Amino acid sequence: MITTIRSGLNGQAPRCDHLDLLPAVERGLPECRACLALGETWTDLFGCMTCGWVACSAHARAHYQETDHPVAASIESGSTWRWCYVHGRAI
Repeated sequence: MITTIRSGLNGQAPRCDHLDLLPAVERGLPECRACLALGETWTDLFGCMTCGWVACSAHARAHYQETDHPVAASIESGSTWRWCYVHGRAI
C-alpha cells in the first residue's frame, strides 16, 4: 500500500516559519554591488529580508551561503515574490 503524506492543506507546503523571524529592515540601493565591482550587468534584483542586502539572483544566493539569512524578496515594484533558501521554494 502506498501512503501519501500531505504537508499542508490541499497538498500545499506548510507555511515557512522563517517569515515570522524576520526583523524590519531598510533595503539597500537598487543595484548589485558585486556585479558593479565585476563590471557585469544584472536583470533581476532581490533584497535580503534579514539585513536589506540587495543583489542579483546569483549574488543573493552567495549572500545566503555566507550569512544563512533565509529569505530574499524581489525588489521589483508591486512584486510580492519571496524565496526561502532553506526550504528551496517560493513563499
